Amino acid sequence: MSLAETAELLCVGGWPGHLRRRSVEDAMEANRDYLDEICRTDIRRVDGIARDPERVRRFLGSVARNTATCVTLATMARDAGGSDISLSTETARSYLTALERLMVVEHQPPWAPHLRSRSRMRKAPKRHFADPSLAVAALGTEPEHLLRDLQWMGFLFESMVVRDLRVHAQAMRATVHHYRDNTDLEVDAIVDGGPAKWAAFEIKLGAGKIEEAAQTLLKFADRVDTERTGEPATLGVITGSPYGYRRPDGVSVIPIGALGP
Repeated sequence: MSLAETAELLCVGGWPGHLRRRSVEDAMEANRDYLDEICRTDIRRVDGIARDPERVRRFLGSVARNTATCVTLATMARDAGGSDISLSTETARSYLTALERLMVVEHQPPWAPHLRSRSRMRKAPKRHFADPSLAVAALGTEPEHLLRDLQWMGFLFESMVVRDLRVHAQAMRATVHHYRDNTDLEVDAIVDGGPAKWAAFEIKLGAGKIEEAAQTLLKFADRVDTERTGEPATLGVITGSPYGYRRPDGVSVIPIGALGP
């Protein structure tokens, strides 16, 4: 897929009713309508608590700006509140819990393998919308805006890949995690299939990051105690580039258009 096609797919989303049935503009309008309905009525039905729709909308905007990151709730509360609205951390927590129960926002928990080193693992989860198109809808952006902000588009791309990995992993009763430790070594996605069955992936929108991502995966694999955790089934860089191949060091480069079980 081209970069422009990827941007459109991020805005349309993976909703079956959208794909090949709606134009990009119609799909984006449907996504915005869905979020509006969540702000007005759906979030109240979860626990019976009346919430200000505008505050919920601003909180969704904060989730969108921080998608695929380990940002704290306190930071999200400040971001959603701004200069004219006060939002406490506890209020932000209640919003997040309600959105998780509505299956609008999902956590990507940290992975805790056995390590050879003494690195300490960070315990904060990453947060994603159930589909990255909801992040686009929450901020009212469109494909042209994504192409002008490739850094944020990269986070949305990561969120889309995590969504797809979850779909494939759930079919195998596996789960998708991330890894980060006190040395700031990070791996975007770990698929855990049970005892001694795992694979690690770095997710990079552009081909220019493939070498760095491959070295991260190799460093991470060397840090894992494979006698207790098992050898990785795959080390892969999932990318927006059009070419797939296996590097001499064994790391696979996988275009998003070729990602499958």
